[in-house]
Amino acid sequence: MATSPNSPTLRSWIDIRPDNDFPIQNLPFGVFETEERGPRLAVAIGGYVLDLYAVSQYGFFEDLTELGDAQPKVFRRRSLNAFLRLGRPAWRAVRQRVSELLRHDEPRLRDHEEAVRACLLRQTEVRMLRPVKPANYTDFYSSIEHATNVGTMFRDPANALLPNWRHIPIGYHGRTSSIVVSGTDIRRPNGQRKAPDEAAPTFGPSRQLDFELEMAFVVGTGTELGSTVPIADAENHIFGLCLFNDWSARDLQSWEYVPLGPFLGKNFGSSVAPWVVTLDALEPFRIAGPVQEPAPLPYLSQSGAHNFDVHLEVALTPVGGPETTISRTNFGLMYWSMAQQLAHHASNGCNLEAGDLYASGTISGPTPDSLGSMLELAWRGTRPVPLADGSERKFLLDGDTVTMRGFAEKDGVRIGFGEVRGTVLPAL
Repeated sequence: MATSPNSPTLRSWIDIRPDNDFPIQNLPFGVFETEERGPRLAVAIGGYVLDLYAVSQYGFFEDLTELGDAQPKVFRRRSLNAFLRLGRPAWRAVRQRVSELLRHDEPRLRDHEEAVRACLLRQTEVRMLRPVKPANYTDFYSSIEHATNVGTMFRDPANALLPNWRHIPIGYHGRTSSIVVSGTDIRRPNGQRKAPDEAAPTFGPSRQLDFELEMAFVVGTGTELGSTVPIADAENHIFGLCLFNDWSARDLQSWEYVPLGPFLGKNFGSSVAPWVVTLDALEPFRIAGPVQEPAPLPYLSQSGAHNFDVHLEVALTPVGGPETTISRTNFGLMYWSMAQQLAHHASNGCNLEAGDLYASGTISGPTPDSLGSMLELAWRGTRPVPLADGSERKFLLDGDTVTMRGFAEKDGVRIGFGEVRGTVLPAL
């Protein structure tokens, strides 16, 4: 029987530091390009990318019947979408084979000097692309701490949660064209804004630009229009997870969101990390979510561990200044699980498509240093956040760089998500 790619005992012939996000137990998928190679699918291992097209060209996937006649062309794409459409057996077969090839006692790739030179590139030598081309993007609102904080600030502290919040995973459909890969600058948006003490709205650059610390899951297996997804089957449609920053212009958002919800305050830009960590790699880190009261309706009812113990942090770096970590929280705190989000999304017959992105909504914890947005950290501007250079922030300034990181750790194995990073440019 083949050794599980998640086994804590596995070691690679590639030298990997213990604090690296990408040990042999991880093997997240992404897409890169160089001037010489063009776009290729890849797996991250230590400080390297493993070019899956080159691996296929050297015949290492030849006997993987799960790939059918898709290889090698499926690995020479600008997104993971075509690979995702091959289905879970193909995803697992490729991850299993890559794990075998990278093990310290496996000579097939290790001792093939020409193949090593062709297949392994340093991450610093490649340009990472957006991992998927999402036809659809949905943003949820599934952190009870975040929803309570926002309700307290903008509505009634005694009734912070709206009546439907504990019964239904709240979400809205966003825009896919403005989802960009980590490292892409974000332009401060213009729009209408109206402060409470102003008689009329004005148009101009957002004065309250913010980040939102989120995780996103990638749909791997789609569905037909009109079909539904039982809660017990929901995770079978999920390929993996990645870090996500849902940039938000709070002043634009608060003026425009009634009666239809987020619009220009959200769709100017969202940032996604380049690496997608498979749901399979996260199996050892399952935990139970918060107790749900009242109990969800039967179509959302589930038992067992459907949340994941992923540590998250946000850092802010001003122009010319040092980085300051301003938030630390955990993905496992989410009130609504990914399975519940997906099952609800499909419950009316809405079709799912491979490559779709479903963001969690802002992930906040119960303590002042575990909040996932500047809106909460600075409490609507009333308690500015101190930075290491002596400055402080109520909201983001031009030139600020926001970096989000995440990892799960257990039994000496660290499964990391890399980072999602973006720098704020002045409005035009």
